[in-house]
Amino acid sequence: MLFFELFIKHFPSFLHAMGLTVQITLLSLVFASIIGIVFGLMKVSRGRILRSIANAYIWIIRGTPLLVQIYFVYFGIPMAFGISLSEWDAGIITMSLNAGAYMAEIVRGGIEAVDSGQMEAARSLGLPYRRSMAKVVLPQALRTMLPSIINQFIITLKDTSLLSVIGVRELTMNGKIITANNMETIRMWGIVAIYYLIVISLLTLVANKLESKMSRSK
Repeated sequence: MLFFELFIKHFPSFLHAMGLTVQITLLSLVFASIIGIVFGLMKVSRGRILRSIANAYIWIIRGTPLLVQIYFVYFGIPMAFGISLSEWDAGIITMSLNAGAYMAEIVRGGIEAVDSGQMEAARSLGLPYRRSMAKVVLPQALRTMLPSIINQFIITLKDTSLLSVIGVRELTMNGKIITANNMETIRMWGIVAIYYLIVISLLTLVANKLESKMSRSK
């Protein structure tokens, strides 16, 4: 079968898989952003215990392969606690925890890039530490963090391909299933690559426009 014919024939299936891939990525990054802000703030806090907890979390996540984390969440946690996790739930949890560790470092770096005088000025005006951080430091840090956040979005989207090992039918798993049925290996994986390129290229385009807009608004 010709490449174009294969592309058209399996377009509905891949469109659904692509939607699922983007959905997993978006949900994971929403949770990862929350995790990243919490642990990023803990890393720059004055409390030694909070910093130690944040450092331990980031060390464990960044020091172990994502594939191992997927297996641990999907097989290990249900076995240890006697609960049931669907492939979808396990995928979202794993991707959120993984991206959250990297987001925490992005948040930490963004906060530390803001001149310390900004916090001192806010405190001198009578604002408490939390409000100074939320109203003064974090909005400025966001400009610095944006390119890294967008890059993490793209990395997370590509990392969803590993969820195929637990049966989540995202783009890679969809390609595996179709290839097993028609044995069109080269053409099918070419099609999978094209879909990833389309999604990531669109995200990059949007990201570049956001960066450009924020640069002009400085």
